[in-house]
Amino acid sequence: MPRLLHLGLGNFHRAHQAWYTAHAGGDWRITGVAMRNAALCEAMRDGKGYTLGIRGADGLRTERIGIHDRVILAGHDPEAVIAAFADPDLRVVTLTITEKGYCLSPTTGGLDLSNPTVVADLTGEPRGALGLLAHGLARRYGAALPPLTVLSCDNLSGNGHRLAKAMADFAAAAGLRIHPDTRFPNSMVDRITPATTDALSAEIAAASGHDDAAPVMTEAFTEWVIEDDFAGPRPEWEKAGAELVPDVAPYEMRKLRLLNAAHSWLAYAGQLAGHAYVHEAMADPALRDGVERLWDEAQATLPEVVLPSTPAYRDALVDRFAVAEMRHSLAQIAVDGSLKLRERVAPLIRPDAQTPQATEAVAAWIAYVLRIHAGGGELRDANAERIAAAIDPADGLGAVAIALSGMIGLGHAPDGWHTALAARVSALAG
Repeated sequence: MPRLLHLGLGNFHRAHQAWYTAHAGGDWRITGVAMRNAALCEAMRDGKGYTLGIRGADGLRTERIGIHDRVILAGHDPEAVIAAFADPDLRVVTLTITEKGYCLSPTTGGLDLSNPTVVADLTGEPRGALGLLAHGLARRYGAALPPLTVLSCDNLSGNGHRLAKAMADFAAAAGLRIHPDTRFPNSMVDRITPATTDALSAEIAAASGHDDAAPVMTEAFTEWVIEDDFAGPRPEWEKAGAELVPDVAPYEMRKLRLLNAAHSWLAYAGQLAGHAYVHEAMADPALRDGVERLWDEAQATLPEVVLPSTPAYRDALVDRFAVAEMRHSLAQIAVDGSLKLRERVAPLIRPDAQTPQATEAVAAWIAYVLRIHAGGGELRDANAERIAAAIDPADGLGAVAIALSGMIGLGHAPDGWHTALAARVSALAG
């Protein structure tokens, strides 16, 4: 029975890659690896699956997804994860480990060998996603098994190429050998999937008639664009609507700079304005206008191939963002802003263009960070310590603006840009 292994057994995987695999036909099964979520592992350990609630214009429908026949908790049994790579039936590995899981250096783009997770994985038993992946691939190569396709499904530009570089860096540092024909295709994923709350669980249970321990809510819209570069067999995901293309970059750029950039703007500016959910922020005229202006600036950077379909894409995003029943939390989107804005918003700010709304999005993030810092709250960001260190000794908002914008790749922004940014931070921070 052909098999996938997935690192990062969370809501998005279960709403997206697992859904596509279940609808692709064939007898594929998934080994799901949760990094730390013991409760989710326990809920899925019986192999009976979970209920997926799908919210569309015609209301809520539910599906039962029962494709995970094995789950492993990496934090409890990392050896079991590594051993799973030597399964002869394994053909594809997919990942949803969030931007911070790749432990990339903001300066080189390769693996950050000083990252605490990487250091720990290099000096002891691996428990981070990259360490487990590298050791698993090496275990497979040592067993003389065919090469795998390793498919990143995270919101990183060029995610497959960057993962390949990180793997090469880790393997070199750890003295591991990985099959030279291992493939790392790029991919672009899209399906809004909020965190599961008690209210969403109750709604899914009422619609399905099944009281599920691990339900997931998602939207009807879904998209998956994959570079057609595989080492061996794969599920026929195109039967479920996935697109196999020679170059993912244009689609990926549009998604990051329209959907994800707007989400980040709404996450920070929306919370500053007192909103809790995406649909509330979109109902705020000032924030909605900001979304449209941000999209205008982003559209000017997109490749020609996606421009004809971009107006319809924007219209669809407006409809998706406005669905109140999704209850997509702004606080959830706001996590790891220092990593997300580097991918989503920073590329819009260029010396040859006026980008006041992209600047406003960066200012909203900084003002949001300052509000949490001043209130003594916890900033949920992979670079939280660096951010706090940059704020504490800073002499005025100008220095803060330079330091924090530098963390997202804007240390050498156009002339006068940091001055304008500091002025907007001051206005938003109030």
